[in-house]
Amino acid sequence: MELVERIEQMAHNTKLKLPVMISDCTDPYQPLEAEHEITRKCTRTLTEHGFPLLVATKSDIVARDIDLFQRTLTIVSMTVTTPDETIAKQIEPNAPTPDKRIGALQKILASGVRAHARIDPIIPYVNDSSEHFETLVSTLAAIGIKQITISTLKPVRGFFTKIKETFPEKHEKLVKAYEDAQWITGYKYLTTEKRLAIISRLRPIVLKHNLQFATCREDLPKYNTTVCDGTAYWRNATLTQYTKPLRHSHLIPQYRKLISWLKILC
Repeated sequence: MELVERIEQMAHNTKLKLPVMISDCTDPYQPLEAEHEITRKCTRTLTEHGFPLLVATKSDIVARDIDLFQRTLTIVSMTVTTPDETIAKQIEPNAPTPDKRIGALQKILASGVRAHARIDPIIPYVNDSSEHFETLVSTLAAIGIKQITISTLKPVRGFFTKIKETFPEKHEKLVKAYEDAQWITGYKYLTTEKRLAIISRLRPIVLKHNLQFATCREDLPKYNTTVCDGTAYWRNATLTQYTKPLRHSHLIPQYRKLISWLKILC
């Protein structure tokens, strides 16, 4: 397979073992992955070369690869948007059910692999009620999740047309909520005041369960108790494991500079 061979070549030639995200452009565990195992083959290659992994998905297929995640520093970031299967089918019709995702998280945590949950997007009038949020957070806390990251809805063009078909009774309210929003890099952001109101209401629910809290792409870092991507435990680790292959190398200063930079992210 060309992709796996290319990753093998790049990994072999890379001395600095920086974390690799799988994947920031699309879900790496599409339904066809169960049959073709492309993500698994690429992940195996990365683990064989000692790369830390940040795996972002909303698929329960991810639990299949626990054996690979156990070979290297790994954090699995699972998106669980709602505990309500009816709402889930409406906003994520082709994704695994909430129960399947939570079950996968439970297996991952039981294996000793680190994981955190993303509740994303928070959609006004759809899944943003305190009661709805409490149900999901308490369920995640009960299975051993230690961090929740949230992000408010940032609709792309065409979203409101689709929402009118799915939630006709909520369409007018959503349009009004975003009427004073601002387009930023192709996404429509609620005003800071509105986003802050949502975060200020939901954050205490997370903290009540003694969980770490973070927001993603909200530009409100002072409300975070940890970094948003769940990799805080990497950043608190010693550098020995990663710099040992580089001793007496010109790459060590670059690595230390990167670690310093990572500490201020999110």
